[in-house]
Amino acid sequence: MKDVSIAFIGGGNMARSLIGGLLASGSDPDHLWVAEPDAGQREILRGHFGVHTSPDNRDIAARAEVLVLAVKPQALRAVVEDLAEIVHTCQPLIISIAAGVREPDLRHWLGGEVAIVRTMPNTPALVGSGATALFANPWVSENQRQLAESIMRAVGLAVWVDHERLLDAVTALSGSGPAYFFLLMEALEKAGVRMGLTMETARLLTLQTAFGAAKMALEIPENAAALRARVTSPGGTTERAISVFQDEELEVLIARSLAASLAIMETPTLLTDQLDDLVARALDAARHRSEELGNLLGGQP
Repeated sequence: MKDVSIAFIGGGNMARSLIGGLLASGSDPDHLWVAEPDAGQREILRGHFGVHTSPDNRDIAARAEVLVLAVKPQALRAVVEDLAEIVHTCQPLIISIAAGVREPDLRHWLGGEVAIVRTMPNTPALVGSGATALFANPWVSENQRQLAESIMRAVGLAVWVDHERLLDAVTALSGSGPAYFFLLMEALEKAGVRMGLTMETARLLTLQTAFGAAKMALEIPENAAALRARVTSPGGTTERAISVFQDEELEVLIARSLAASLAIMETPTLLTDQLDDLVARALDAARHRSEELGNLLGGQP
């Protein structure tokens, strides 16, 4: 992949993340090209990454073995239709990171049988810890599949789905997923403050707890249920908090939220309406149980 010519149409945040990941993986900046209309952004791209830049999409596309479409979805049709002739002449692999724009539409705008990989990265790709699902149409060769996977692995995990419709499920789970975790973290911080912690202490404890839990899940070969059981002692504080979540059917709330996301509804609002109160009650239950155990162990009434 190091010698493959890769061109990006659009030099925004996700394109920059991919470029940074590719360079960190050993790609030669001399083989990376970026089409970006803003002169200031082109200067930043050249200065920070050492890549080639141009304001001309067609000029950049003509140089590419892989063409990454990294423009906003609402601008994609005009961009793609303008590149159709060059794509048919040069036959690059097309990788789209534009959310919501389906492969049949891309293929139609490009005018026929074109090798297209549609991807759904999520925002942690901006810090090299993304989760990306990929779907390849029938014109993508095995070598091109491997190339697309290598490019997306530069910013984190990359997995394939067999049917494009599954990218909608991926969008609901991992595409929107970071916001769900941020919402839970926000609720934990608020609950910690209500119990007397300073905002900074609640924030730091929440961040480290989230990081530690994710690290355990990644490094210990057990599923989430088993890991939860590890830290849930019978009669303990964690069990008391978990019982609140289970009594209020947290799993049902999450399932409803993902279904809402799949239906392009306002998932964060659906979660926020109930999660703050639920987390507060769960943490209160754990705190009360901790106090009870302290009294029992200390012999106090």
